[in-house]
Amino acid sequence: MELKYKRILLKLSGEALAGDKKMGIDYNIVTDICKNIKMCTELGCQVAIVVGGGNFWRGRSSGEMERTRADHMGMLATVINALALADSLEQQGVPVRVQTALPMQQVAEPYIRNRAVRHLEKGRVVILACGTGNPFFSTDTAAALRAAEINAEVIFKATMVDGVYDKDPKKYPDAVRFDRVSFSRVLADSLGVMDSTAASLCKDNSLPILLFDLSDPYNIVRALCGEDIGTLVSED
Repeated sequence: MELKYKRILLKLSGEALAGDKKMGIDYNIVTDICKNIKMCTELGCQVAIVVGGGNFWRGRSSGEMERTRADHMGMLATVINALALADSLEQQGVPVRVQTALPMQQVAEPYIRNRAVRHLEKGRVVILACGTGNPFFSTDTAAALRAAEINAEVIFKATMVDGVYDKDPKKYPDAVRFDRVSFSRVLADSLGVMDSTAASLCKDNSLPILLFDLSDPYNIVRALCGEDIGTLVSED
């Protein structure tokens, strides 16, 4: 199999790790995802991962809680998911490092850009937790920022939908899926690929996003090898 990309940033939502349970972690799903991440590394790809925490906590839906504190709780939720992914990868023989944007030395390394790149060059998977380390920024924005910092060629956004549509396919049976779409269209029409901060950051740094369905984790490998799946968001 021939790789289309040599270094990727894989963005995983917390909800994807919960499966049908909707909350918490379904370890069977985590194992399936990590088996395919292992395949990517065996093909020679350098893989960084940014993971969300919505399967445990969503700061924006915290009601009356002060937003900064709610977001800090969400950052801690991403660490739980990062450690679960790391454990599964290690059990499958994949070298891995967890780095966090908030210091917690007893649990993981602090995020240091040069160290993360060095781990990737040595064939280790790097899992990046705690978002950007700042409230008011989503883990999608963290994915865009970290991808730019480590010079990733693309962001793989693995979700529970099979691409970008012109309108919500769950509400409108005539919704049309795009094979390719520009960042300008995404931002102008609020197509929901990522929040506007993340999409703008990718646009400004010429960083494409490939959005595809994670219900079949092998799609990660298919995307890596350039198969025609999902929707590619790129410059005009």
